[in-house]
Amino acid sequence: MPDNPYINLLVTAGLTILFIIGSSYGLGTLARAIVRARGGTPKHQQNTFAGYFFAAPWIIGFLIFVVVPLGLSLYWSFTDYRVTFTHAPNWVGLENYIHLITKDSGFRASIVNTLYYTIIGLPLQMGIALLLAVLLNQKMKGERVFRMAFYLPVVLGFNAAVLLVWRLMLNTGTGIINQIIRSITTSVPAIGYVVRAGIYVHEVINAFFLGITNGNFNLLNKVIETGFPAANRVPLWVQSPLWSKMPIVLLMIWGCGTMMLIFLAGLNNIPRELQEAAEVDGASGWQRFWRISFPLLSPYIFYNLIVGLISTLQIFEPIYVLYRDNQPLVPSAISMVYYLWQKTFSHFEIGYGSAISWVIMIIILIITLIQFRLQNRWVTYDIY
Repeated sequence: MPDNPYINLLVTAGLTILFIIGSSYGLGTLARAIVRARGGTPKHQQNTFAGYFFAAPWIIGFLIFVVVPLGLSLYWSFTDYRVTFTHAPNWVGLENYIHLITKDSGFRASIVNTLYYTIIGLPLQMGIALLLAVLLNQKMKGERVFRMAFYLPVVLGFNAAVLLVWRLMLNTGTGIINQIIRSITTSVPAIGYVVRAGIYVHEVINAFFLGITNGNFNLLNKVIETGFPAANRVPLWVQSPLWSKMPIVLLMIWGCGTMMLIFLAGLNNIPRELQEAAEVDGASGWQRFWRISFPLLSPYIFYNLIVGLISTLQIFEPIYVLYRDNQPLVPSAISMVYYLWQKTFSHFEIGYGSAISWVIMIIILIITLIQFRLQNRWVTYDIY
């Protein structure tokens, strides 16, 4: 091909268009031939050709970009394949999976960290989303402005620029979050005691999780022996292994706008007559929420739980941006997907990374199936 990049681009685009047209025509012709062989009418053959002709770009794209990579990934997961190899992948059978499950301490650490995000971060994310939805469900002035403000983090997303801003905000010395905490605790000493108690409890919990990860609880004993934090202590957001997970949890909560909208839709879908009848019977606002709104929100809670679990089990971007330049903190915050990226694109172990990806998929599938099996015990669709 010529060296001019513009000509290369035009040629590539032209060949792509020709490939799409040719493959679409070929698939439509094949589908028409099958219908003809089955004795279909000419009209049926014509409709089949038209349908498959226009659906072919998606079908062929799905085969090329989804099915084929899945097949190659499954094959590579049973091989010792590295990008640096000049020979064909070496078949090793189940060795990658056995090593991953029984010997890989890094993967076990990523599972523990992901478990932390799931059992601590996800409930907080859903709880804050539900709280915001209840507040926004009250008819007030500026309601649309607040809805837009709370949903804006979803629009911004976990892109690098936004996460770098968070990284600056969470800086221990100069970050605005710690500056606000210092000013509040200095002005109101009572709040300072609450903050210090929160710091102590948080560090004990995280030292326990780090002990599970490392196989020893020396750090936990040290935190307990140190006792209540000093008066000038602030959270060490991105500077300490004891705090490396909390910024990820904060980012999960910050991006709860989608869950909030789902809950808000559910609240608006609850019949007003039920609320009015309970109010006439003398039920308080909390009683109306807990006895009427919350049970009827169970389908929306279930949906957010499933989507949130899948998203949390695949969390990657915040960890990559916040800690990629601070490798000592990576083991304390690493998730399963970050470990997958590390092995595949940093260590170039394609075979081993493929095995990790399939294990993650199986974990997500099992957890999702369990949730669907258990939904009949607490999810009600009767009102709908």
